[in-house]
Amino acid sequence: MESRQTREARIAMVVALLWSRASASMGNINIYWGQNSNEASLPNTYASGNFEIVMLAFLNKFADGQTPVLNLAGHCDPPSGGCKSLSADIQSCQSRGVKVFMSLGGAVRNYKITSVEDAKNMASYLWDNFLGGQSDSRPIGDAVQDGIDFNIQNTTAHWDDLASAMSALSTPSKKIYLSAAPQCPYPDAHLITALQTGRFDYVWIQFYNNTPCLYANDNATNLVNSWTLWTTSIPTAQTRSFYIGLPAAPDAINNGGYVEPDVLISQVLPKIKPSSKYGGVMLWSKYWDEQTNYSSIIKDSIITKPSLVEVPSLAYV
Repeated sequence: MESRQTREARIAMVVALLWSRASASMGNINIYWGQNSNEASLPNTYASGNFEIVMLAFLNKFADGQTPVLNLAGHCDPPSGGCKSLSADIQSCQSRGVKVFMSLGGAVRNYKITSVEDAKNMASYLWDNFLGGQSDSRPIGDAVQDGIDFNIQNTTAHWDDLASAMSALSTPSKKIYLSAAPQCPYPDAHLITALQTGRFDYVWIQFYNNTPCLYANDNATNLVNSWTLWTTSIPTAQTRSFYIGLPAAPDAINNGGYVEPDVLISQVLPKIKPSSKYGGVMLWSKYWDEQTNYSSIIKDSIITKPSLVEVPSLAYV
């Protein structure tokens, strides 16, 4: 006869399997916040219930001997300590289950890593000023962010070293999540070496401003082919790791890539959701999402259906 201990272990295994399948069946929306002073606050962002992760954009000047500079486009003034008021907002987001990441880089390219030592120093700075360390100069106060996002559009060298140095600081009690936002042409000119380390938990591919791999002329073929190449070529720290990155409004970008919500729902998502690597959608950005309600329109459609699970009989437990 099966012992009670064995039965409990079997039940735990089944519950874990069900949870794993249910989690893998979900899709989420992640969004960038910080680059328009007219967008809603962080509390408003999490209150919508639409987002799993919010990326604060951007820390856009750092490394190579530079004093790091946080640029939140008028939301607050970091040099005067004005952004420390965001600490309570970040903690409030986290209390609602929304992760908050600090995003590095962006289109204003005042950043580069020049050596392995520079990467280690930058990792230490991020740890002390945005994560679990201590510093008198924490730009956004005491809030401990959940991860670091690599939105790198400048230089190619040593981003893999920074990813490795950040991973080395992660602990079982406090995971440091890493995300990356490569451009959709494969391989990405700046992040490919870093991505090949397999240290990133999330990859949101930017399917905009890059003509060869965008949805265009009522045709999703180039986008889907690029998606498939990315999801079969890059190792990641989690299975459900890849997100389709899109602008939330036509005016959010300069060189194409906007996909109407109904087109995304009917023509694009059905072709990428079957992938075991599908995690959901990344949007640029909160301000533009407010103009179109894009996230609210697509929210229900990004979810995938749970697969059926054969559960061992528990009738005699």
